[in-house]
Formats: sequence, C-alpha cells, structure tokens
Amino acid sequence: MSQVHGTTTAKFAGLVDHLEKSLASGADVGASIAVFHREELVADIWGGYRDEEKTTPWDRDTLVNVWSTTKTMTFLVALMLHDRGELDFDATVATYWPEFAANGKEAIEVRHLMNHCAGLSGWQETIVPEDLANWDLATSLLAAQKPWWEDRSMSGYHAVTQGFLIGEVVRRITGTTIGEFFKSEVADVLDADFFIGLPESEEHRVSLVIPPPPENFGDAAPDSIMVRTLTSPLLDATAPRNRWWRAAEIPAANGHGNALAVATIQQVMANNGHVNGHRFFSEKTGDKVFQRQVGGVDQVLAVDMSFGLGYGLASSYVPVGPRTCFWGGYGGSLIMMDQELGLTISYMMNKMQVGLTGDTRGSEISLLAAVAAMS
Repeated sequence: MSQVHGTTTAKFAGLVDHLEKSLASGADVGASIAVFHREELVADIWGGYRDEEKTTPWDRDTLVNVWSTTKTMTFLVALMLHDRGELDFDATVATYWPEFAANGKEAIEVRHLMNHCAGLSGWQETIVPEDLANWDLATSLLAAQKPWWEDRSMSGYHAVTQGFLIGEVVRRITGTTIGEFFKSEVADVLDADFFIGLPESEEHRVSLVIPPPPENFGDAAPDSIMVRTLTSPLLDATAPRNRWWRAAEIPAANGHGNALAVATIQQVMANNGHVNGHRFFSEKTGDKVFQRQVGGVDQVLAVDMSFGLGYGLASSYVPVGPRTCFWGGYGGSLIMMDQELGLTISYMMNKMQVGLTGDTRGSEISLLAAVAAMS
C-alpha cells in the first residue's frame, strides 16, 4: 500500500516514487514535497508518519519545525521593507536600532546582518535555550555585545542570532514583531500555512522532529567561531518538543509549516517579487538578491558559501545556476528557487540527519524536479 498521498502533473510524477522509496528505506519517517513551476502547483505530495513510532499518519496539513528554512521568511520581510523605502541595506543597523552601536558596532550595516558578517553569530553572555523565548533579553544582549570578528567580508553563520538581529530592525521600523508582520503581510495574503510563533490552536497538527545523533565539532578548537556559535546557547534538536519553543518567535529557527506552505511563500523569489496577483517587491529589489555580497569558507559551516541578500547563491559547495537562490534547515529541510526555470522546490520532513547544512535528500529532490522542469 502506498505511503505517499497527493498529486503531481505527469512530468513530476517521479517525485512520488522517490518519496515512496525514501519512506520505505527509513531515510524519511514523515515528509512533504511541493513544487511550483511557472506559478502552477505541479507537485503537492506527502507521506509517512508524524511520529517516530509510526502511529499517526502525516497529513496534508501537518506542520513541522523547519529550523533555518525559517530564515527565508525573514529575508522576504526585509526585501519588502526595502522595496517600500523603509529599510536601506547599506544603512547602519544603528540607524534603526540606536542601542546597537555599542561596543564598536556603529559601522555595521543591515546587509551584514543579512549575510552573516556582523560578527554576532552567538551570544557572549551565558544564556540557556529557554532565554530565546525572551525577545528583549536576546536582542539587548546582542546590542551590547562586541563583535567576535572585525572583517566584514568574512561570514560566520548566525545560526540563531540572525533572526533576532533582522527581527529587531523590523520591529523598530514597523512597530510590530517580525512574526506578526510576516503573518499579516505575507502568510495571510497568500493563505500559507506557516507560523513564526505557533498558536496553541495549531498544536494538534504538529509533527515533532526526530533528532539526529549528537553533533561532532571534529578538530575545531573550543574557542573557535564554530564552537562558540553552536554552543551559545547549546541547543539540541529536542528543543522543538517544548511548547515554549513553538510559541516563541525565534525567527532563524522555529518556523512551523510544511512543504506546500514554504513553497507557496517562497515562489515569490522564483517569480521575482510577485505571485498569485500580489506583488511583494519590484524586480529591481529582487535582482539585488542575486548580487553576491560575500563568499568563501564560512567560519561556522566550514564549507564554501556565497550569499546574496540573505539567500544562498551558487558556490563550489552548492553548484546551482546564476539565478537560483536557496536555503535549508538543520537536519535536512530545503527550499530552492530558480528564476530561469520559474521553479520552486520545497522539502520539509521530521527525521533529521546530522549537520547544519543538511544531507542529500533535499538535493536529490531538487535535481529530480529541475530535470522534470527542463524536459
């Protein structure tokens, strides 16, 4: 009996077989895949189970913590505010958030927050995971902190801090939280089932992530940027099992949705600013995403990365096209947009694999979808 449900067009039917095999092999426990091609929903499939014990089926409206795929929602919000003339990526962060100028940060620009170059990839002060639910604490500590490095051409993945940094700039501009702004200006407009801060009313739909084996920092020194970033605070993958985590706004890490929701929103990038009759930003603003801001071996991810305005771009580690942007989440989730093909590919799942940069499941799905789109 098939574990996979949903629909695809004939060209994209190979994704059904792929997901079926992944579920059967145990590579996936529960997962969803969604693909838009030139604004047509050509694949919307899901299957498996919401729990590791395989007692509750994964449904079309199942929600899961997508980890850093959430960051793409903050990028979209920032692009929208820029397009409205309210946010200048070349302005200093202190222009919008005066307290941020403390401890030598007066010259750090908004684009440095977008591209992981601000030198604030973790908290200097000792905090515990539960402190991430305290917005004012998390942001005030970052505002007071001295950067961990000074070279603004060097990226160091701001795994959790990025959402607070961008989010506080958004709050200072709009007077509302980034989760609330995202809901009213993006998710509600597109009728997309994605939340930064999950309402209790949606709890019954949540699939709790299945943690991977513990992270191994290899030969990294305890005082390295990598170790300092990933241990301040020290998060393990069980955090989303707590209601405090799901309820909070942790805009770099705790978004809840599924493949259809993520693809519905991020196809805005594939279409350079518009979708379903709604224009979220101009093509001029969208073009800026594909202008490489920084690149090289990231100090936290330890692989060659290139960043536009937030989104990842082509590099030796991710050899995609010149008009492709993407990002993914801890454990494996992935969202990729290709403007040349008009293609948006989304994969969200509950079984996590080791590594901040994910594993091969999402890239295999992306390759299958791209080949189908070109056929």
